[in-house]
Amino acid sequence: MSKAGPQVFTIPAGNNFVEVLAAGLSRQAGDAPLALAGFTLLLPNRRAVQALREAFLRLTDGAPTLLPRMIPLGDLEAEELALESGGSLGAARDLALPPAAGSLQRLALLSPLVSAWMAQEGKSLPAAATLRLARALALLIDEAETAEIDWSRLEDLVPEELAAHWQTTRRFLSIVTEAWPGIEATTGLLGPAARRRLLLDAQAALWQEKPPAGPVIAAGSTGSIPAVARLLATVARLPQGQVVLPGLDQACSSLLWEEIEQDPSHPQYGLAQLLAQLKIAPRAVPLWPEALPESNRAGLANLALRPAPATASWPDVAKGVNESQTDRWHQALDGLTWYDCADPRAEACLIALLLRQSLETAGKTAALVTPDRGLARRVAAELARWDIAINDSAGQPLLETPPLAFLRLLAKAVAEELAPEALLALLKHPLTALGGTRARLAEDARLLERWLLRGPRPEPGFAGLHAALSAARKDPRLRTAGPWDRLEDLLARLEVLLDPLVTLSSKPSVPLAELLDAQLQTAEALAASDSEAGGSRLWAGEAGEAAVTALAELREAAPDLADLAPVDYPALFDALLEGQVLRPRYGLHPRLFIWGPLEARLQRCDLLILGSLNEGVWPALPDPGPWLSRPMRSRLGLPAPERRIGQAAHDLVQALAAPEVVLTRAQKQEGAPALPARWLSRLDALGQVLGLRDALQRPQAQAAAWVAEFDRPQAVAPCPPPAPRPPVAARPRRLSVTQIETWLRNPYGLYARAVLGLEKLPDLAEDPGPALRGQLIHAALEAFVKAYPETLPTDAEDRLADLTQSVLQEAGLPKSQILLWQPRLQRLLDWYLEIEAQRRAAIGEVRAEVSGRLELAAPGGPFLLTAQADRLELRRDGGLTLVDYKTGALPTQKAIDAGLAPQLPLEGAIAAAGGFQGLEPRTLADLELWKLAGGREPGKIKALTGGKQPEAGDQAAAARAGLEALIARFDDPATPYLAQPRPGAAPLYDDYAHLARLAEWRAAVAEES
Repeated sequence: MSKAGPQVFTIPAGNNFVEVLAAGLSRQAGDAPLALAGFTLLLPNRRAVQALREAFLRLTDGAPTLLPRMIPLGDLEAEELALESGGSLGAARDLALPPAAGSLQRLALLSPLVSAWMAQEGKSLPAAATLRLARALALLIDEAETAEIDWSRLEDLVPEELAAHWQTTRRFLSIVTEAWPGIEATTGLLGPAARRRLLLDAQAALWQEKPPAGPVIAAGSTGSIPAVARLLATVARLPQGQVVLPGLDQACSSLLWEEIEQDPSHPQYGLAQLLAQLKIAPRAVPLWPEALPESNRAGLANLALRPAPATASWPDVAKGVNESQTDRWHQALDGLTWYDCADPRAEACLIALLLRQSLETAGKTAALVTPDRGLARRVAAELARWDIAINDSAGQPLLETPPLAFLRLLAKAVAEELAPEALLALLKHPLTALGGTRARLAEDARLLERWLLRGPRPEPGFAGLHAALSAARKDPRLRTAGPWDRLEDLLARLEVLLDPLVTLSSKPSVPLAELLDAQLQTAEALAASDSEAGGSRLWAGEAGEAAVTALAELREAAPDLADLAPVDYPALFDALLEGQVLRPRYGLHPRLFIWGPLEARLQRCDLLILGSLNEGVWPALPDPGPWLSRPMRSRLGLPAPERRIGQAAHDLVQALAAPEVVLTRAQKQEGAPALPARWLSRLDALGQVLGLRDALQRPQAQAAAWVAEFDRPQAVAPCPPPAPRPPVAARPRRLSVTQIETWLRNPYGLYARAVLGLEKLPDLAEDPGPALRGQLIHAALEAFVKAYPETLPTDAEDRLADLTQSVLQEAGLPKSQILLWQPRLQRLLDWYLEIEAQRRAAIGEVRAEVSGRLELAAPGGPFLLTAQADRLELRRDGGLTLVDYKTGALPTQKAIDAGLAPQLPLEGAIAAAGGFQGLEPRTLADLELWKLAGGREPGKIKALTGGKQPEAGDQAAAARAGLEALIARFDDPATPYLAQPRPGAAPLYDDYAHLARLAEWRAAVAEES
């Protein structure tokens, strides 16, 4: 039933594969209107099927046509095979194959095997890590099934002298050789690769026994899969069978072809293996009807990518080049441009500009071809500037679509016991409605964030939120201001709606199916609005349909997975669904595309941009995988990792031969210098040998200029330093001594707070930091001094420790934080008691946190200075010592001498005027700063008097005079509130720097300078 020889053709690189294939098939069909319907086409994948359908549509100019039957080899189904049997051989014999295990179902079956093996080895992993290990194992099983290796040889792969971890790997792979076959037998399932192999072999056997009545054409495949290669060999020998190879290099000599057959990284290696199986020389393969000979560009690329030993012949090629050949090489470089970009962002900006520019030509199509998903996402994001939704063949990760993002946020919020960040992310998601309107919920979420979640982190769960609400109700500063009833209602609704999932999450171990059911039930309840059911909102549109399909598969596989701790559920949920994508069908631009290299092999656009041409990206580094070393793979029969480089090189040559091609790469990847792809280096080196280097367009300066202008606004409004001049009546007439320092160092900060009334909100779920620790130390020492103002108790250490613990507990600090601070606090308290014991003999009474005030006459009217003295020591000699506690850094002597740290001297001025409550005017004896750090140096006393320092009274008088001058200056309506007028004296922390736009105007000032 076979012919004298196989019918094999090629469509050389440079042709539009699907267009030429469609034209050739139409010629074979002739004028008979139904002839094409009798053809059967075998194509590499479903994308190729779609591309060929569109090619026929263009060829017939949209006229109604019965197309050939197209079967994707990569996704061959039993139903397609049944159609080919024609019922003559008996479907029971040919199609009695077990069904293929779904991807999630197989992971669910493999995960318990991995867990059991880990337990046997005395190890354990989280559920998500176990699942990812099972996924890696499934990939190895598919690779082995595709390569048709014999797993029985595994036992001989690891000699005893090899490292112990290879012995461990061999034992782990016993899951594949021993446990997995039993699972397949029990469940009646097959791996997808194994089932595909059986179907392909069944199809080949079927056609060998009874050739089909109509023509069969296998096109676009390189036969890299052994079962596919056998089917192609069968098709080539059918009476009406034909095989059409993509981009065969027919110019190779027999000697060169022998070298290619030994080089897996060569672009023709896969085709060489297929032709060897078919016993055909490359020169004996004719062109497909309607195909043009290999383009000059493809010839140059094939010459550049010859096997390494053959590159020695490049100088000989150069010597034999005549004028016509030189013209041919120059023509090969026409339309080829190479851009080196500074970094991945610059590369994405350039590509987006080139794609956008292509739309200026009516009907022009353009595509980015890259295996780099990071670059693809960046380009898509840049095109969104022009509201262009590019047609990305890889689609969008399903986990990032709104429905699944909502489900992930829900799982995370419950697993983290309603931690503020997770809870707010859930409430602010567009799908959350809680049975009302989105506008109402958005306002509720803002109130919850403002009044309960900013500041100290509440305790976990609803109990913690209710406790935080109760504490806020009792806070005298908030009692009349807070929307407490509204927040109470929000928490009550949330508690009811989240109850199914929260209840399950309180258990130590739960079946995955129950968690998934509770999650979906809760999600629909949260998504319900006042006008629409939760399911209608959650599962709407393409994203909702895809989510339903994926979750249905997950629910079906869930019973095969072991019970898990609910805290592990969010990570497991992500691990189960990662890798699944959504490919939108509507709303995408019809002339712009992002393709992977395999898809670009059979398609063509007017402009092809080949991106991320860096070593390690395209091509990817050869990776033998986590399970087997390179020698082990070879002995087992798995293909060499370099085989993938050869396939990538073939795809590159196919794309490189297009009429207009742009090559791009980033000179840096993740901040480190990147090497150009080996193919670019080869092309560059060949160009130098042939004297073509200058012919290759490399307008790098132009690319850099384009990218530089990409974000530069057409006009830049100057940003002068802020200089607000509010009327004197609006300027503050009452300030504390600490605010005076802000006034001196950063008048704009004082303006924003005292005039505009702007205050920085606390951070979300603010962890206790140095500022809070300082407040609590002040409170503890205040309580101790007020309890023992004159003499210390005999058990002072115990009393101070008890008061400190009481202060910490009243602050609502978690026990972990108290334990973390305990060593530092203990060192500080020991130092403090030692100082107290030394000083109390000379002190009649100590007072803490004493309020003081001083009214000053000023041009704008009376000005009130206030203070809260940390410590007043009433000495027995009638003098007064003022002490200010500092839990941070002490002010420098330079700042004190310059009057930029006037807090303590101003308190002295208040004391000298008798302004402290309950204290008559006294002689100022000392001004002291106490650093209460608790570190290696627990404490330190810095006296502002003594030695060459002025007397305390003189410092107080000078500070008062300086303040009066400052008030008078700002009582002038023309005096502005400048932002950090003295950069050298700027405050260490400035909450208003962004409001003052410091970075912008300082940069402008520096540029002018």
